[in-house]
Amino acid sequence: MAFTITGVHHIGLTVRDIRASFDWYTRMFDLTPGPINEGSGEALSKALQVDDASLAFSMIAIGTTRIEFLEYRNPRGRDFDRTNGDVGSSHVCIEVNDAAAAYADLQAKGAIFNAPPITLTDGDLAGSTWAYLRDPDGIQLEIWQSAY
Repeated sequence: MAFTITGVHHIGLTVRDIRASFDWYTRMFDLTPGPINEGSGEALSKALQVDDASLAFSMIAIGTTRIEFLEYRNPRGRDFDRTNGDVGSSHVCIEVNDAAAAYADLQAKGAIFNAPPITLTDGDLAGSTWAYLRDPDGIQLEIWQSAY
């Protein structure tokens, strides 16, 4: 191969209101957002395959990975309405050291989980614990505690 993959730089999430998302992610996970940038123009629209695109974007770092938040100001997007089983659906998994404590803390801050944490009982991941929750835009997130 003519190039080397050196890691994952970021995962992008389109949100309704970047500032409201930053407030929520900061309150829930104590993360610090970066500066908000603006973009528009023909080259951007072509690269994104979004006609007349105008957007705000910024990143929040979690360890060495970043989540990029994109707020399309033009055109305004539709609300997220996918299930986990829909092709193209995705989620961001945040590794924690104590899933039960994270679940309790996040619930106390107003996070809405799909269900309480589940601990895997067999297979290579036995003993690992996870739970899904959604952010204010309905974007699926996961907390994960590894047993290994």
